[in-house]
Amino acid sequence: MTQVKAQLNGLRIAPRKVRLLVDLIKRKNVQVALDQLTHAPKRSSEHLVKLLRSAVANAENTFKLDPETLVIKDMWVDEGMKLKRFVPKGFGRANPIEKKTSRVCVVLEGGEAKPKKATTKKKASEKAATDSNL
Repeated sequence: MTQVKAQLNGLRIAPRKVRLLVDLIKRKNVQVALDQLTHAPKRSSEHLVKLLRSAVANAENTFKLDPETLVIKDMWVDEGMKLKRFVPKGFGRANPIEKKTSRVCVVLEGGEAKPKKATTKKKASEKAATDSNL
């Protein structure tokens, strides 16, 4: 079983909001997960779709895996870097604000490689016969 990893860093959405969708699609077939994410009404869904498509492309091009057999083995969300800002308050004070970011990792698993297509070459005589029939 081959494993393929992909990672999304610095997503400017809080981790607890991204985890809602990640927990929904864990341990599912990639095609089913993509269908669910495209219809999910959350802002992080489009970013997760892009991450999954990137992981599928890695599996398809680098490891020659069939995208229809890929399964999301594991997916998790970690807290990324926090952007620290301040908001003014009364009496000359300032309160801190932490704008949270997320780091999403996905591990796909697929067992079988794509079968190579058999290439058949037509003989010159067969090709000439089909061309003359046109």
